[in-house]
Amino acid sequence: MTLALELDSEQQQVDFGERLARLLPQAAVVFLEGELGAGKTTLVRGILRGLGWNGNVKSPTYTIVEPYELDGVNLYHFDLYRVADAEELEYLGLREMLGHGMLFFEWPERGEGFLPQPDCVIRIVHKQQGRALTIETADPALHQRLEAAIEEL
Repeated sequence: MTLALELDSEQQQVDFGERLARLLPQAAVVFLEGELGAGKTTLVRGILRGLGWNGNVKSPTYTIVEPYELDGVNLYHFDLYRVADAEELEYLGLREMLGHGMLFFEWPERGEGFLPQPDCVIRIVHKQQGRALTIETADPALHQRLEAAIEEL
């Protein structure tokens, strides 16, 4: 099931991320797809804001994973762009993270064969003004919640 929306600004992307934070399961696996600079980290920043994080949110391009501990929720933001072999994820403790927090993966194709099935795949595409997002999920309940949130925009 696929949903689509357009966001005109970075602030709208952050605001939508804040909404997503309230809709996703606490142990969600989310794939973020899009070109360099599409706004994948911006969306994660919004999700973190929605979960109550007020600190800095940086891209995990060089660290590969940035962990965030919040009240009752852990969030792990991965950037697999620099991963040469998906088995490298084993050394990062991915297995131990599964089921114990929200996992967001930028460049998930680089972890193919090692990553779990996503609850949600979000594709972000540059538009002349803003970004176009498509969201795929196989969970009917999550799809319904996302659809309602998009209609409210």
